[in-house]
Amino acid sequence: MSIVVVSEKLSVAPQPGIDEIRALSGKGFKALINNRPDSEDAAQPGTRAEAQAAKAAGLSYSFIPVKPDNITEADVRAFQHALDAADGPVLAHCQSGKRALSLYLIGEVLDGRMAADAVAEFGRSRGFDTGLAAAWLQKHGAQKPQVKGFFDKRTWSVQYVVSDPATGKCAIIDPVLDFDEKSGQTATINADAILAYISQNNLTVEWILDTHPHADHFSAAQYLKEKTGAQTAIGEHVVAVQALWKGIYNWPELAVDGSQWDRLFARGDRFKLGSIDAHVLFSPGHTLASVTYVIGDAAFVHDTLFMPDSGTARADFPGGDAGILWQSIQEILALPDETRIFTGHDYQPDDRAPRWESTVAQQKASNPHIAGVSEAAFVDLRTKRDKTLPMPKLILHALQVNIRGGRLPEPEANGKRYLKFPLDALQGAAWQ
Repeated sequence: MSIVVVSEKLSVAPQPGIDEIRALSGKGFKALINNRPDSEDAAQPGTRAEAQAAKAAGLSYSFIPVKPDNITEADVRAFQHALDAADGPVLAHCQSGKRALSLYLIGEVLDGRMAADAVAEFGRSRGFDTGLAAAWLQKHGAQKPQVKGFFDKRTWSVQYVVSDPATGKCAIIDPVLDFDEKSGQTATINADAILAYISQNNLTVEWILDTHPHADHFSAAQYLKEKTGAQTAIGEHVVAVQALWKGIYNWPELAVDGSQWDRLFARGDRFKLGSIDAHVLFSPGHTLASVTYVIGDAAFVHDTLFMPDSGTARADFPGGDAGILWQSIQEILALPDETRIFTGHDYQPDDRAPRWESTVAQQKASNPHIAGVSEAAFVDLRTKRDKTLPMPKLILHALQVNIRGGRLPEPEANGKRYLKFPLDALQGAAWQ
C-alpha cells in the first residue's frame, strides 16, 4: 500500500487489505476514512470488515462512500468532520486515493484555504490527477440555486437553505424545532444554526416552506417567521390533514382552512426565489398534503424518495397510500435526469455519513424500490414493509404543532403549554 502525505494530519492511499489496516496504528495513524462504496469489486473487504479491523487496531472509523460522479457537499463536510474529530493522523482511502484527495481539496477551496486554480498543481506534486475536484468545483459554482443542508441527528431530518446567488434571496425548507420527549423541553438549536448561516452569507429570507405536516419532528416555521418576517407556505391539501387530525385529537376549535400559513400552493403553482423560477408538484402518498418544490434544477422531495441506497418513504400514516405514492414518485422521476433530488431524511445505512443529494438519473438507476420495479411490486413491497415499522416516536406530539404551521399550544393559566396525547388513536401499528 502506497501512502501519500497530503497535510500534517491527512494521508491518502489506495485500497488497503485487512492486514494493512491492522498495521496502521503501528505507523502512527489514529483514524481510517473509507471513501469506497461497497461492492465496487469482489476483492475489496467492504465497510463491515474494515470497521472491525479498524476497531481491533484501536482506530476510529468513518464510512463516507462516494462515486466519482456523485460527490456532494454533504460528503465533503462529512469528510472534514471525520478529519477534525480524529485525535491524530488520519488515513483516507478509496480504490486509488483520488476520491479521498478530491474530498479534501474541494473542502479547502470551499472554505477559502486554497484557490481553485491551485488544485491541479497540488495534485500533480503528489502524483494525482485532480481533474475530478476541479470539475466538481466548476459545476458547483455554476449551480442555481445554491443549496445548504442541515442534518438533525435526533430526528434524521434534513433542513435546507436554498439561495439565489444573483440576488441573495433564500428559502428555508422544512426547519426543525428541537424537542426532547423525555423532559418536554423545546429549543431552537437547529433554527438558530440556520439563521446564523443566513446572516454569515448575507442572505434575505423570502420563503419558509413546509413540504407537509411532519410526523417525526416539530416545525420551526413559526419561530423563523417571527425572526425573519418571511412568508410561510405549504400545499393546499393541508386542510385535509387538518380535518383528519382534528378528529383524532377531538379538537373542535382547530381552524381547518390552512390560515396558519401565508400561502397555500396548488399543483402546478409557480413562484420565484429571487430570480430563479420555481414550481410545485403535488406529491401525496406519504401524506395527503405532501408537495415537492422544484426550484431551478433542484427538487425538494420530502418523504417520497430517500437516497438511492435507502429506498422510499412509508405510506401507512393516516391518509397515506402506497399506490398514490408510486404515482407521485413517477412524476418526480419525469423531471430531467440531471435534476438534483434533495430528500427530507437520511437513516445512514451501514453507518455511513449522512447524505441527502442525488439526481433523477441516480434514483432511476439504483434505488432498489424503483429500478426495474413495477407499480404492483412496489405497492406490495411498501405495504409489507410498512406493517413492520413502528410509528415515529413523535407523531402524536408533533402533528398538533405542525398542522398549525409550527405553533406551539397556547399557554394555560399557569403560563405552561401542554400537548394533548390521544390514547389508542393509531391502531394496528407495529410495537417497538
